[in-house]
Amino acid sequence: MGKLLAIAGRELRAYFASPLAYVIAALFMLVSGYLFSLILFATRQADMRPLFQNLAVVFLLITPALTMRLIADERSRSTFEMLMTRPITDVQIVVGKYLGALGYLVFLMALTLVFPVTFLLVKANPDWYPMLSGYLGTFFLGASFMAIGVLASSLTANVAVAAIATFAISLVIWLLPSASSIVGQQASGVLEYLSVISHQDSLSRGIIDTSDLLFYVTFIGTCLYMTVRSINVSRWR
Repeated sequence: MGKLLAIAGRELRAYFASPLAYVIAALFMLVSGYLFSLILFATRQADMRPLFQNLAVVFLLITPALTMRLIADERSRSTFEMLMTRPITDVQIVVGKYLGALGYLVFLMALTLVFPVTFLLVKANPDWYPMLSGYLGTFFLGASFMAIGVLASSLTANVAVAAIATFAISLVIWLLPSASSIVGQQASGVLEYLSVISHQDSLSRGIIDTSDLLFYVTFIGTCLYMTVRSINVSRWR
């Protein structure tokens, strides 16, 4: 556990050692703040569900930039081979790097807490339960995109390719329900379930269903398992 946390801490520190982390955070708050203002003045309601739906799009766009360097950059600089010679397992490497990326995601989510505080300052009376479940759904959605990013980063030594692959895979999984019109009714239900966005939408409406949480945990676990297998294969090349 200590080695895993050490890797996670190293990755998290690497984010804040780069100007990119602060640029992304600033742009993230600029966009989310603008969207929050538009929604607040348009609806005149203390409801963050529209914002959560828009944050899903924002995470889709910024996740490739946040995850592209995790493994691909180390491969390009030949430092990943040195990391694999240390007395740590592939699982510790993958989970540690993923937790480091997840720490930055938590940081971004924490910045948005200014919006619920705004409701309090203007003496609005929001429904807190859907807001909390919406935060939960948005976090799991971002965590799923992060898991895709870690997997994509493990498949190449080119950070640009890793970023493009992360965006492409995430977008395809997002748009799976749109293919329901060309498949049968039973298959459309499967596609709906496999789409990461459909589960986030349920949570943003205040419906905490264990099947949605189980989907996200399984999806993230599958991506990380595939990443471990990718690294394990590279050991024998």
